[in-house]
Amino acid sequence: MRLLSLLLLALLVPAAGPAPAAGLPDGVTAGPSVEGIHEYRLDNGLKVLLFPDPSKATVTVNVTYRVGSRHEGYGETGMAHLLEHMLFKGTPDHPDIPGEMKKRGMSKNATTSLDRTNYFETFQADPAQLEWALRMEADRMVNSKVLAEDLASEMTVVRNELEAGENNPVRVLVQRLMSTAYLWHNYGNSTIGARSDVEGVEIARLRDFYRTWYRPDNAVLMVAGRFDADATLALVADSFGRIPRPAAAMPALPTREPVQDGERRVTVRRTGDVKVAALAYHIPAAAHADTAALAVLAQVLGDTPAGRLHKALVEGGKATGAGAAKFELHDPGLLLLYAQLPLEGDVDEVAALLVDQVEGLDGTPVTEAEVERAKTALLKGIERQLNDANQVGLAISNLVAAGDWRLYFLRRDRIEAVSAADVNRVAGAYLQASNRTAGVFHPTAEPRRAVIPEAPDLATLLDGYKGRPPVAAGEVFDASLGNIEARTTRSTLPFGAKLAVLPKDTRGDTVRGRISLHFGHEDTLMHTGAAPGFVGALMRRGTTELDREALADRLDQLKATVGISSSATGASVSLYTTREHLPEVMQLVADMLRRPAFDPDEFEQIRLQAITGVQSQVTEPGPVAGRALALHLDHYPEGHPRHVLTFDEQVAAYRAVTLDQVRQFHRDFYGADHAEFSFVGDFDPAALEAQLVSLFGDWKSPDGYERIPDPYRPSEVVDLRRVTPDKPNAVFLFRTDYPMTQDDPDYPAMEVATWIFGGGALKSRLGDRLRQQEGLSYGAGASHAAGILDDNAHFSGYAITAAGNVPRVGAAFREELERLLADGITAEELDDAVAGLLKARAKSRNEDANLVGSLEFQLYYGFTTERAAKYEQALRDLTVEQVNAAIRRHLDPERISTVVAGDFPDGAG
Repeated sequence: MRLLSLLLLALLVPAAGPAPAAGLPDGVTAGPSVEGIHEYRLDNGLKVLLFPDPSKATVTVNVTYRVGSRHEGYGETGMAHLLEHMLFKGTPDHPDIPGEMKKRGMSKNATTSLDRTNYFETFQADPAQLEWALRMEADRMVNSKVLAEDLASEMTVVRNELEAGENNPVRVLVQRLMSTAYLWHNYGNSTIGARSDVEGVEIARLRDFYRTWYRPDNAVLMVAGRFDADATLALVADSFGRIPRPAAAMPALPTREPVQDGERRVTVRRTGDVKVAALAYHIPAAAHADTAALAVLAQVLGDTPAGRLHKALVEGGKATGAGAAKFELHDPGLLLLYAQLPLEGDVDEVAALLVDQVEGLDGTPVTEAEVERAKTALLKGIERQLNDANQVGLAISNLVAAGDWRLYFLRRDRIEAVSAADVNRVAGAYLQASNRTAGVFHPTAEPRRAVIPEAPDLATLLDGYKGRPPVAAGEVFDASLGNIEARTTRSTLPFGAKLAVLPKDTRGDTVRGRISLHFGHEDTLMHTGAAPGFVGALMRRGTTELDREALADRLDQLKATVGISSSATGASVSLYTTREHLPEVMQLVADMLRRPAFDPDEFEQIRLQAITGVQSQVTEPGPVAGRALALHLDHYPEGHPRHVLTFDEQVAAYRAVTLDQVRQFHRDFYGADHAEFSFVGDFDPAALEAQLVSLFGDWKSPDGYERIPDPYRPSEVVDLRRVTPDKPNAVFLFRTDYPMTQDDPDYPAMEVATWIFGGGALKSRLGDRLRQQEGLSYGAGASHAAGILDDNAHFSGYAITAAGNVPRVGAAFREELERLLADGITAEELDDAVAGLLKARAKSRNEDANLVGSLEFQLYYGFTTERAAKYEQALRDLTVEQVNAAIRRHLDPERISTVVAGDFPDGAG
């Protein structure tokens, strides 16, 4: 029957990636096609990539410009990133881009890197939405306003983002490492830019930069998801084809980094509570054949738990984490190796051990088994991307910047062909002391040099490359609430657990699952300490049959990803795999849940990582402010599972917990009789249900389960201030609590009001004031939450800003809140908010990861999609008067608590 259904589907649904059937529009030339992606070129030089996937109910439009920090001139560092911000300021025809996107329920962003800048938006598949997105992107390619008044506010926003990065020890170290590794090439400059350049940027130079690099012959447009290829290509030709190709050629960038002639060392001394050691080695550009072997080498060295660095440093008790990262760039990049260790660790010893592991491979060569394991993990990640057209669209941006989008597929092919000999060869060629950035210069009579080869000619390299047959598309699934309900089957399993299944044909035969376990009573969970949180972490690190490394290998072989988290009252499992492997993955999940190894060495690693994680937060403004607010709102007695601990108390609890306590908690509480199982995707429901009964039918929680209520309790209004020395970025939090459930008639009104007030850093009243108008904050927003069974709600939010600007941020927040209460919202704001919320909810339902979570949520509370439908209708029925009345009933400026944390100058804050 499954084969028959697939054959019938093939008659109704076009294969993934159909090329336009009609003749090409005027001015459009067809280029190569690889695995369902079809390239076209407009006469003005714009390259267009179409990746139709009818099984995806969303569309992603992504425009990549081949301009990043590599292209900046003297005094212009950070200009590419600053310009990225400015392109959200609008054009004469699109004056409010963030507002239009929010109204359409689009998720959007933009990123800037060393080689490129890209802009993307994802939205519910709809020809009108797609047309708006394409015409908007064409418009802002050449017509963005780039005004001095916008620069004045956005410069301070970017400076705030820069300051936030200065709070991160790892980020600062990597920036210093790269600036030392590169003597002349712009890859040594941080993309965020020098503070002086960001503060001193001239509007005329910014406009010149915009006109120089933002042009059709320097851009690649990709449309991925559910759309009509013929209509879309015609629309692209009509909207982008109007833009003329500039007469001036783009500037040449002749700088090439010379061969490194000796070890280099950099030391960063900053306030912090963790230590980091890192090494960097020059490697070839992304197009070079050696990058595949280097990707495998990075996986062999940096993987957790099978990587050599993890085994030597983390399992050896010297570090709490270790890994590798590879910068695959247009020009020769870097291989980065790193380790993080607690404050009391010996960073010089760890740095030396890093060198021994990385540069000692000639004595202990990489084995074929290590290579196969690494390739399996890398290829699993690529295959997972290929099963999601929208993710492919975004992933290809970096390869576009590296030279050509087809490198994405060629890189995969090359990884498949990598052997241990290849990996050991590139290790010997590039992981040399003279190519290392972390040391000092040593004269030697016979120096060795790591000569970095030039990238090959891309036209020759990719000439005739066809790739493979495209991944089979899934069905065209209607993610409306009614269809979801019609396709979903809910049942209670014989052992008491609840099950919801929504089978459907998916791209790549993928399936997602969620499992939620519930256990314990309020009195029996008292004084269980830190043990409950360690159970889930240890479940991911091996079973009685498979140690951590073998378990990770098996999951990679099964193309599966499994996540497990735990708390005092339950555990949650998320899984992703394919139809073929689901039975084996479920067996593994059952073993992880029921028969964890509880390995003593893994326990000590987790404990050390947990302690280091807390220590890393002690001087960070965000965690410090958040913890201060949580401590103030805590109404639970010491020992209660919901009681909030100070940082010191948390560290003490982690030091005190024992492995025996963790084992005992698992024995005393865990079981599946109070569980929810939900699955969405390509699977056999009957076979899955039978397997669940077999795997979990006899596993009952010894203590049973009773939900712990969390009712509203009034708290004193406070204005708290916490000092975090040497942290230029500060955090401002606000919150007020009140009794309300989601069944309250005011709940939809408060959701809409919060969306209008702070539902987006780029477009909301708070975002407009703090970011767009005054440039005080890189990020600011508000949220609203209410209980389902408990009458407990809160309105809260945040802003990040320079420490000296905290008083202005606090005043602006108060003014905007008072304006909301005094003037209320407008009819236009209500219409836009409701439209945006409904579109965002519809888009969310089209992602299987979200859909499977919704089914799990419904099972726990005994809901169907009828509840969601009633809520969405309540949104549609809202009036301005209802929203304004709800705001005034529940928000009182005198009941707002605030917390700020930062290094405040002159007592500010």
